[in-house]
Amino acid sequence: MAMKKNLRILVAGGAGFLGSWLCRRLVGEGHDVICVDNFFTSQKKNVADLLACPNFELIRHDVTAPLLLEVDQIYNLACPAAPGHYQFNPIKTMKTSLLGAIHLLGMAKRCRARILQASTSEVYGDPEVHPQREDYRGSVNTLGVRACYDEGKRAAETLFMDYYRMHRVNIKIARIFNTYGPGMHPFDGRVISNFIRQGLQGEPITIFGTGEQTRSFCYCTDLIEGLVRLMNSEDDDFTGPVNLGNPKEYTILELAKHVAKALGRDENREENFVFKPLPEDDPHRRQPDITLARERLGWEPAVPLEEGLAETIGWFKGIDIDSYRPPTPQY
Repeated sequence: MAMKKNLRILVAGGAGFLGSWLCRRLVGEGHDVICVDNFFTSQKKNVADLLACPNFELIRHDVTAPLLLEVDQIYNLACPAAPGHYQFNPIKTMKTSLLGAIHLLGMAKRCRARILQASTSEVYGDPEVHPQREDYRGSVNTLGVRACYDEGKRAAETLFMDYYRMHRVNIKIARIFNTYGPGMHPFDGRVISNFIRQGLQGEPITIFGTGEQTRSFCYCTDLIEGLVRLMNSEDDDFTGPVNLGNPKEYTILELAKHVAKALGRDENREENFVFKPLPEDDPHRRQPDITLARERLGWEPAVPLEEGLAETIGWFKGIDIDSYRPPTPQY
């Protein structure tokens, strides 16, 4: 579906990694974009290139507090998404998921706006079903260190569905799998940013566990395309959830060797890697079944890992890592 022009669109968490890519996309399409962010884990520099655009507005605000705006669409990306970030202040993480959803759903109800929830593959926990389909209910440790994010996102999905059932709020739910690309915070604790940063600094690449656990990696522009297609899907009753991610599965050790090779290091040299214990509740396998996205949105990723890594490494080489504050304890 082609997006209508000149919409008023709120992007909560718009100065984050994916939020800034989404803002850039929407501004380029001519929409009036309001970016809301509290900069807990993001930085203003992520959207610095947009500040001079007449159809872009930046508001420093925390979605745990109410916000009154008049908009046509709302993308809710407001929540720390990397393990190192969301575990830094787990209570804040849970509040952001719950209160943010409540306040933004209330705005959508009042404005009769369509609202999209950026949920996560973490709702599947350490999955017992592989690959993960949207009808799988997950295996989550409600008492674990990752629960602040996993359960917060699960509860937000519940709120979205209840607003849809009770008030007919026009909702969409996307479950985002591992995503990477230029603009990642160098100290976010994500596996790709960790590997690239360590490799560029001449350090051994840290692999947790045996490295046999798997992930699937989607390039940022592919993911943004999926979000926009879901937001603008024609069927109001097609709420999702919809998995958005790359179905190509890699072990963490395979990924480490890909990064090492892309950095010009010997991927077969043992000294280039160091192994540490696996963190608590770290999922052993993670791979999306994107059948629904293919059928209903005509979407699937187009950027192969080698190409995406090259773009991401090129960006990392061009930034001043020291200008990024590490907001969380580093591994």
